[in-house]
Amino acid sequence: MEANAANAAVVAWRKNGGCCSRLRWKGMFIDAEPDPSIPNTRDGMYWCSHTMTCLGPDSRVADEESCCDGRRCYEPW
Repeated sequence: MEANAANAAVVAWRKNGGCCSRLRWKGMFIDAEPDPSIPNTRDGMYWCSHTMTCLGPDSRVADEESCCDGRRCYEPW
């Protein structure tokens, strides 16, 4: 699978999972072939593209568990 296809698959998963369209993570910007011999670190480094920090506009943490439908600043894909 090409790196861009892998990144697109991750983005599609996030969209279907209901994450905010403003949520960003490092994996979105890595353009490399996935290596199945290296486990996914899932480092949890997220930020909000609205504030460009780890906090959303509501001053709460930006992450895949918190940035979901029901949050005041949530923006669907």
